Amino acid sequence: MLSTSEHAHITLGDLTFDVTTSGPADGVPVVLLHGFPESAASWEPVSALLNESGLRTFAPNQRGYSPGARPDGVDSYRIDHLVADVIGLLDALGLDSAHLVGHDWGAAVAWVVAARHPDRITSLTTVSVPHPGAFGWALREDADQKERSSYIRLLRTEGKAERVLLEENARALRAMFGDVVAPALVDRHVALLGEPGALTGALNWYRAMTSDFEQTPAVTVPTTYVWSTGDQALGRAGAERCGEFVDAPYEFVVLDGATHWIPEQRPDALADAILTRTGTAPN
Repeated sequence: MLSTSEHAHITLGDLTFDVTTSGPADGVPVVLLHGFPESAASWEPVSALLNESGLRTFAPNQRGYSPGARPDGVDSYRIDHLVADVIGLLDALGLDSAHLVGHDWGAAVAWVVAARHPDRITSLTTVSVPHPGAFGWALREDADQKERSSYIRLLRTEGKAERVLLEENARALRAMFGDVVAPALVDRHVALLGEPGALTGALNWYRAMTSDFEQTPAVTVPTTYVWSTGDQALGRAGAERCGEFVDAPYEFVVLDGATHWIPEQRPDALADAILTRTGTAPN
């Protein structure tokens, strides 16, 4: 099989997205959605492992992150737009369907894509963030999750959040990754978010979030949810409730000791979970 790796620009309406494509040209397609404050580069360790197993991966810098896809205004970052971007990407790539993987905010979007468009999603693997129904319940009912999510108030504060996160060479932004993500990769994430309008676009995902998000229907495609015990942002209560929102084959994978940054910290374990879910794991 011919293996290729390229950086493409895909135009959807008025927006142009940067998409990293790698793996065999005839490989089974997998779309990888990154979280905050990351970029498509967060998937490189996982992509390499998936490519070795014959899968072809597509990792976009999403709305707000791609230089050509930073529309103004909070309303431009509503979940409906984020979901439409993923379906538009499948259309532009000529894919009737694909396996979908998402981490952090990418997981939140992936849940909604799979719930609304099950005919386009072959399987779902979500990382860190549980189904919006489970997360919304935990945010309302679980004291631990309320405390873990207290940082969101800052991120939703226009102007102040940008200033706090970027001051002193983005010290606060870098601190989010702790010491588990390679400094060179953190530099790439920070450089992207330091571009004009990028951090505001990324933060607008939080600012556009409403309680309607919690009403996302149950997912009806085969699903794996990967959660780590050392995740500082997502607690156990919502993670354990996640399966109640999947009406299909479901697996809950717990990575003991890993932090929130699973794609970078535990790429082997995550790749194994994805390969198992997609039915492409080596015998």
